[in-house]
Amino acid sequence: MVKFFFRFLLLISILTIGGRLQAQVNFYNMNKWQDSLLMLGKDMYRLKGEAERLEKNFTFVKSLVSALKEKHSYMYNFEKLNMISVVKAPDDRFRIFSWNIPLNDGSYLYYGAIQTKTKDGKLDLVPLLDKTFWVENPDSDILKPDHWYGAQYYDIVSMGDAYVLLGWKGHEPTYTQKVIEILHFENGVYSLGKKVFSDNPIWSRRIFKYTSQASMYLKYHKDKNSFIFDHIVPAAPNLVGKFAYYGPDLTYDAYVIEQGKLVLKSNIPFQNPPREEDHLNIVPGKAIPKKSSGF
Repeated sequence: MVKFFFRFLLLISILTIGGRLQAQVNFYNMNKWQDSLLMLGKDMYRLKGEAERLEKNFTFVKSLVSALKEKHSYMYNFEKLNMISVVKAPDDRFRIFSWNIPLNDGSYLYYGAIQTKTKDGKLDLVPLLDKTFWVENPDSDILKPDHWYGAQYYDIVSMGDAYVLLGWKGHEPTYTQKVIEILHFENGVYSLGKKVFSDNPIWSRRIFKYTSQASMYLKYHKDKNSFIFDHIVPAAPNLVGKFAYYGPDLTYDAYVIEQGKLVLKSNIPFQNPPREEDHLNIVPGKAIPKKSSGF
């Protein structure tokens, strides 16, 4: 009886170890995919012709999807693939890939996808389709992944049953944007935008517009449970609405997370932010700075 019991334990151990091995990602295959994607990504941003860049990006997208079809690809971090952003939900429920392609007119196209973690390791991928210029009311519309207000995300923070995304959005030659996007689930489907801003009940996301010659600080501070950001103003009263002349005025505001809402606190005491990272003025094709503590 004792002999049978130990054999049973041995069998259970073998099955458990086997199950764990099956659940592991194939690092050999994934490393090969990453190397291929790295080469494609570098080539994509080296090309000067817009049509060539877009064609190379098409190949990049197909290769990325093929890589993600590998069993348990969710467990692979793509650490070398630093020309795109990969942010993972704090609860490990999903991760978001996002990147941009600069166009000849100074605008950008954004590409992205949400990969949901699955128990069996099979791919669950929702593409994000950039429809920036088809979004009628960017500040207030609640959008679906196939009608996305494109951005390149550099942070994600939990807020109740929703997630706050911080993104950079190069927009046109004279001015750029940063975005506070709200991702949540509606009837089990990803939805973008939610009316959680205390200072304007119409807003579903917060869009900051400022001159391309300036940088804007926008970062989550875990110790304060707040998103601290530069206060953006026009250079003169007669320049209201002309975003090429907007920039920081050396004061700071914050959105504090309170009961599933973002509550605005104006003109907060805040000094010497780490400007070297700038969180983020992303330069297409260049390595994205690694996140520091608090991200």
